[in-house]
Amino acid sequence: MYRIKVQKDYCKDEILSLINKFDISGEVVDKGKRNEIKFFSGNGVNYNVKSFKKPFFFNKIIYAVFRKSKALRSFEFAEILLKKGLNTPNPIASVENYDLLGLSHSYYVSEHLYYDFLFRDLVETENYPDLTNILLQFTNFCYTLHEEGIEFLDHSPGNTLIKKSSEGKYEFFLVDLNRMNFHKKMSFDKRIKNLSKLVTRTDMVITISREYAKLYNKSFEETFEKLVFYMTSYNKKQVRKRKIKLFFKKA
Repeated sequence: MYRIKVQKDYCKDEILSLINKFDISGEVVDKGKRNEIKFFSGNGVNYNVKSFKKPFFFNKIIYAVFRKSKALRSFEFAEILLKKGLNTPNPIASVENYDLLGLSHSYYVSEHLYYDFLFRDLVETENYPDLTNILLQFTNFCYTLHEEGIEFLDHSPGNTLIKKSSEGKYEFFLVDLNRMNFHKKMSFDKRIKNLSKLVTRTDMVITISREYAKLYNKSFEETFEKLVFYMTSYNKKQVRKRKIKLFFKKA
């Protein structure tokens, strides 16, 4: 049994047709261990369809009764972002398929966005063209996100798509939206911690810290120290996770 939420400008039958042929057609955009994203085109629309990993037994029940699915959260959070003037690919639909035990599969459908580069490209490329200008504009984007009380929990380098809109001007689009917290007001610590997954390079940390400090009316020194602290803590945690995974693989 399907449960589907569709934006009014799109056809429900067209969306269900995409879902029903997801496993046998479509162009693979990204195939991870947990989720798969495919590109489809039809009726003048380019679709981006994300299939979330099939939940385990207990999660099937939890998503059916107690918690919204990742697909539905992605759809609703995208609508919130757009209402607040923050960019994300246009949400089209969330589709949930239920069996007797609970949620079987879920899909998030959005318009396919043609972007110029990822934030990750800035991190991985030395002397990226116009880097300082991009970082300054990106920091302003993040500040606006935080001013709206939005804590994007998967705020990592691969989850911001960037388009060059005109000479020297850039637009930032958030993706992978299913994990967000919403606050009336975000503390300075929570804001800086939210940026800590994005960068490791000192030059980028300095630029982001200086601009965020100016926007928040904090000293550069305090902002830089906090970002380095949270960044270091996050990286140590990731190293520990990798060591634990490697241990159990060898065991």
